[in-house]
Amino acid sequence: MAPSVAQVTLGGLPIAVIDRHAAAALLIAAAHRRGRKPFYSTSANGEVIARAHADKAIAQLFRGADQILADGQPLVFASRWLCRQKLPERVATTDLFHDVAKIAERERVSFYFLGASEAENSRATAAVQRLYPALLIIGRCHGYLTGRALEQKIEEINRLAPDILWLGLGVPREQLFVRDFVSRLDRVGVIKTAGGLFDHLAGKTPRAPLWMQRTGFEWLWRASMEPRRLFWRYLTTNPRALYLLLRYSQ
Repeated sequence: MAPSVAQVTLGGLPIAVIDRHAAAALLIAAAHRRGRKPFYSTSANGEVIARAHADKAIAQLFRGADQILADGQPLVFASRWLCRQKLPERVATTDLFHDVAKIAERERVSFYFLGASEAENSRATAAVQRLYPALLIIGRCHGYLTGRALEQKIEEINRLAPDILWLGLGVPREQLFVRDFVSRLDRVGVIKTAGGLFDHLAGKTPRAPLWMQRTGFEWLWRASMEPRRLFWRYLTTNPRALYLLLRYSQ
């Protein structure tokens, strides 16, 4: 198991007080240590907080994680005003991945990529191999398997025994995946949920300008990229998230 990390409560969820460098080192350490089941790390932002409060089943899925990272600048801002400890920085999975990959390349820590469409998964894998040519990517698969094909894929992943399984299925599919299959992935070192990571790595979804990331407006950039899918979602979840951060943080 990975070492314990201090936590604060933000919007009702326990969030790890950790920076990107330490979070990357912790995931590598957990991959090396290997417990009886994978170390399970996930991430939360304002949307997750709103959905977890509205749906207790989703809240339970997140509370089952070994670690919840703050993948949202508003959580960092809220911690500075409302919590006994301040979050040092946002730990966005799209940035954390590269921190982990750089260490993994040196230390021969292996990755498996599960999620996104076949085309985006393939492009993401190729992009990562170009960036980190010595990185051990021992397998990959799109995220739309069901039935017997999914069962076989679980068996394959466990047989390959990756040190870190990057799981990009979106909320709550990736959390449900961990709940349903973690007991059958006992040879995996770490499961890190990754949301839209593979789309970013493949170049399908560009990151917001740095100033928008730092000021907490990356959600606006994302909504402008996919207005039909995201505009109404953010319009309804952001006010709820703000209320929950003010009401259930300490």
